[in-house]
Amino acid sequence: MFYRPEDGHGLPHNPFNAIVSPRPIGWISTRGTRGDNLAPYSFFNAVSYVPPQVMFSSTSSKEDRGDTKDTVAQLREHGVFCVNIVEFAMRDKMNTTAGLWEAEADEFALAGIDKAECSSIDCPRVANAPASLECKVVQTLRLPGEANFVTFGEVTGVHIRDDCLVDGRFDVTRFSPLTRLGYRDYSVIREVFELKRPGE
Repeated sequence: MFYRPEDGHGLPHNPFNAIVSPRPIGWISTRGTRGDNLAPYSFFNAVSYVPPQVMFSSTSSKEDRGDTKDTVAQLREHGVFCVNIVEFAMRDKMNTTAGLWEAEADEFALAGIDKAECSSIDCPRVANAPASLECKVVQTLRLPGEANFVTFGEVTGVHIRDDCLVDGRFDVTRFSPLTRLGYRDYSVIREVFELKRPGE
């Protein structure tokens, strides 16, 4: 089939997210004047090595935050955030934090997640995450659409859980990263393989 997005797809559900998958999940923690916040974003990825930078995109809004959601609203206030990597074992807790809770709600407490302080920024992080990336905002851009914002951040500090380091390498099979697919589907990475580039 072929369709133009502006004309609609004619399917029971939008296939876009299922086509662009699997996607890593950025479990973004922030701090603001209305408290600490934690929410998952599947429009997330790393975008550069030097300096290390990441991005995530927020695509909806809440009545108590105007044109966006809690995460972007708090970035406007404080300009820092932390990306926490989601392991399979934390899937239910991560899902709890995806709810449209009131701005004052602390998702760490709601989901029973241990909180720790970041080291290079004033921000909370998921204490037992396999890895956490402390970031300062580089820029936030408004994209076409009603509530689409993409934020780029420079990584200022990296936490790695000790059991995830094997022979000096970050081993994702030690914690099974959760990934996002389309619809309400998720997947888990449990095995990896290596390919060498031509000439290596």
